[in-house]
This record gives sequence, C-alpha cells and structure tokens, in this order.
Amino acid sequence: MDLFVYGTLRSPALMAAVSGALPHTSLSATLDGYGVFPADGDVVPFIAQQAGAVAEGIVYKDVTDVQMSRLNLYEGAFDYRLVPVTVQTPAGRLAVSCYLPSNDAKPGAESWSLAAWEKDHLAPAILAATEVFTRDPLPSSSALRAMWPMVEARAWSKHRAKPSPATRRFRPGPTDFAIERAHSPHGNFFLFQAVDLQHRQFDGGVTGTLKREAFYGIDAAIVLPYDPVRDRVLLVEQARIGPRLRHDPNPWMLEPVAGIIDARETPEDAAMRECEEEAGLHIKEMVPAGSFYVSPGATTDYFYTYVGLCDLPQLETYSGGLEEEAEDLRLHPMSLDAAMDLADSGEIATGPALFLLYWLLRHRDRLRARG
Repeated sequence: MDLFVYGTLRSPALMAAVSGALPHTSLSATLDGYGVFPADGDVVPFIAQQAGAVAEGIVYKDVTDVQMSRLNLYEGAFDYRLVPVTVQTPAGRLAVSCYLPSNDAKPGAESWSLAAWEKDHLAPAILAATEVFTRDPLPSSSALRAMWPMVEARAWSKHRAKPSPATRRFRPGPTDFAIERAHSPHGNFFLFQAVDLQHRQFDGGVTGTLKREAFYGIDAAIVLPYDPVRDRVLLVEQARIGPRLRHDPNPWMLEPVAGIIDARETPEDAAMRECEEEAGLHIKEMVPAGSFYVSPGATTDYFYTYVGLCDLPQLETYSGGLEEEAEDLRLHPMSLDAAMDLADSGEIATGPALFLLYWLLRHRDRLRARG
C-alpha cells in the first residue's frame, strides 16, 4: 500500500517506531484542498478541508501489511480512519491512502510546523510508541486510547530524566548498565516489567545475567502547603490501596498534596494544579525541596517536591478533591508543631510527608523571615 502522511509520521524516526521499520521508498507529495493545523487543544496535527489550501506531506511506498496493521492500531486509537485520496507527486498524480480524523474533530486556529513539533515532542513520542509495541499481545485501538494518557506520561517521565551529580558515586559509561532483554510489560494504568540485565561491578568486572522486575510509575509533584506567617501546614487525608494490601488496619493516610505530572506539563505546573484541585489553594511561591527516587530497587517513581507558600487562615478540617477523579479527601490545616507531633507519634506514616516536614523544619526560620 502507498500511504500519504502529512503530520508527525513525516518524521522518519517516529514512522519507524510506529510501523516497525521505515519503508524503503518515499517521495514528497501534496494534497490539494486540505490544510494542516494543530488539533484543537493539542500539539498534534489535524488535516481539514480548506478551499485553496495545499497539505504538504510524504508518500511512503509499498507499506507492508504488517506495517499497516501497526499503523492502523496507532492511528485508530485517536479515531483516525484510512481513506483513499489522490495526491500530486513530482512524477504526477498518484492514488494513495491517508488517515483522516473523525468528522467531529476540530482544528486549532494556527498552522502546524513539523520542525517545531520535532524540537519539543519527537523524543517522547518515540518513547511512547516504543512502549506500545513492546506489548504482547498488542492492545486494541480502543484499549490503547484509554491507556494513552499514562503511556504519554511515562514517556515524558523518561524524557525528563537528566544526569545528576556524580562526585562520590560511580560515574557510568553508556554500556555499564545494559538491559539485555525487556519482557512484555503488564498493566493498563501502571506497568510491571521483567528484564534481563548486566551491570559493571565495583571490582571492574561485569555481572552475569540478572533477572529483575520493576514497577513503572509516573513522575509526580508533591507539595506541602505552608503559611509562613501563621506557621501552619496542610495535610491531605485519603484511603490508600497500598496499606490495605499490606493488611494495615488503617489505610487512611496523612500526606502532602500530590499528583501525577501529565505529558508536556512541568513539575511546578503540576504542583500548582494539584494544590488547586485537591485543596482549593492558591500558592504564592513553590519552593523546591528536592527531587528523588522513592524506592529505586523496585520502582521508577520519581518525586519533585515543594513547599508551597500560601495563606492558611482556617484551622477547621474541610473537604476537597475532584469528584470526576473519585477523590474523597479531607484537608487538615494545623500548626507545624502539631504536624511534627503526628510525625513523632507515627500517625504520619508516608515518606513524602515526613521528608517535607523535616525539610521545612530545617528551613522554617528562613521561610518565615521572608514573610
């Protein structure tokens, strides 16, 4: 099959990640009567009929049935349908197929640029496509659509990972920690994956093949709201599945405000959003308190933590959270000293809460002096 593409699949790297291998032959082409725009509220392209417009693109020649099956899964997740069109190529007019959006999709107002999209979004798009096609069996298009926000969020978590200082610890080279085989992941919302790996040892040797399993989490933003004038903090109470599965008699936990960092969202933006959604708080300033792995031997979870400077005028407990996300939250404003008493008694039993309370205790005078 000959396939005309006008958007992100014009990028050879993404086309290869989605189809499994880049088709051997391609040529430039245009589709008359269509314009390419950003999809309304998104960064991906949208093609729509427009008198006098011309959509520029590429024709991939002789796309195989296996490649088309992968492409249909990927494009079908976003309700794109394959239709016949006729494009203009340097060799003349050519009958091809093209993915068009559903009739109820809406284009954005401005033009769309492949170069601009590649600069900021290509790398995580490849990571997302790679995750999808490591699954065995592959999901249906409808299942992929449901899991896509988490697929994207995991891709951006990987993309967000950057080198950190190694002044005391081992400084690895590119081959010092090698995953020999990544087994098919399991899960829809979160993922669990088994891998075979080797890594460099401190004596200079290399381990044999090690079999390890890990939980694929998502980068999260964690905020302890703090009123430096009143010396008050706010803690969130909610029921949690982890303590219940551990047979904890009381799975209602006291925690900071927390939430997943969405794709294309900065950690600080996520922190601000979660404070508004969970607690109805306007944060004046997010003070970074550190970023870290939670349990690196078993999970990819990575937390960006903040103390959020705000006004906490009331001491009465109140309700919060988003009903559409099934959040049933109680918000507890209290003095920092009262929170430290709960930490000492063991009533606060979550790592991020304890970490941020102790961090705040260390920096309390500095933050209070700022007012």
